[in-house]
Amino acid sequence: MAKRPSIVRVLQCLPVSLSKNISSALLSRPTFQHAAVYLAAIRGPTAGHIPEWRGQRRSIVSVGDPKKKYTRFEKIGQGASGTVYTAIDIATGQEVAIKQMNLQQQPKKELIINEILVMRENKNPNICLQALDFLHSNQVIHRDIKSDNILLGMDGSVKLTDFGFCAQITPEQNKRSTMVGTPYWMAPEVVTRKAYGPKVDIWSLGIMAIEMVEGEPPYLNENPLRALYLIATNGTPELQNPERLTSVFRDFLNRCLEMDVDRRGSAKELLQHSFLKLAKPLSSLSPLIVAAKEAIKNSSR
Repeated sequence: MAKRPSIVRVLQCLPVSLSKNISSALLSRPTFQHAAVYLAAIRGPTAGHIPEWRGQRRSIVSVGDPKKKYTRFEKIGQGASGTVYTAIDIATGQEVAIKQMNLQQQPKKELIINEILVMRENKNPNICLQALDFLHSNQVIHRDIKSDNILLGMDGSVKLTDFGFCAQITPEQNKRSTMVGTPYWMAPEVVTRKAYGPKVDIWSLGIMAIEMVEGEPPYLNENPLRALYLIATNGTPELQNPERLTSVFRDFLNRCLEMDVDRRGSAKELLQHSFLKLAKPLSSLSPLIVAAKEAIKNSSR
């Protein structure tokens, strides 16, 4: 069985009424992550270490030693692509997130370039659904919307992260066909390798909404290949207990998970949906997050 995403584990520690408050607020009022990115130096020859890569890297990153530009480094996480720290910009006093990467361990260096470019060019204080509206209006498809890529701050702030799979589209090339993302959240048109646009993110958002209600995305008990087959053949997934959901929320899900892409809602359209009018202020999330952390802490004893 696949590992259940962390945000879902948090929600399941809360009473249903509280988790619904989080669900509605997450979907409607997220914020963009302010981040500073620097790359660890390459030592010695590596696979993929070519002049074009070095030229691209130098053209998009800031010059200078990060330790002279930032202070109060604090490690907050580590993953396959590197280590993340918080720090303070000495010049502005602003708190930033810094991702340090070991390039020797990055087989697809073009994804690093892609992520840096997207984050550098798309800065906005309100970047789940508002975030997608902002990205889509700038001709960017995220392509990996899932709970693992939504971060909650202790103050109730919500941040959309991980832009490595983003695709930049243009009027001349307004569709993509590459199969990328995480299987359980993929839209059918991605799985079947049809030409697709920004609305694949809306499908993934709908799957994430189901995940927040049911504790996991559809087909999580299946292996990834089987899940992809079911997504492609079954279309809109069935809810486990639809009678327990409000009609307005079911309508929101139907708009997100419409098989006909032309009829599927856009981010801008869905921001006006009546379900999101029920959202509480982000500040209401703070005590719920504290309660969830305490519940997780107590359950591990």
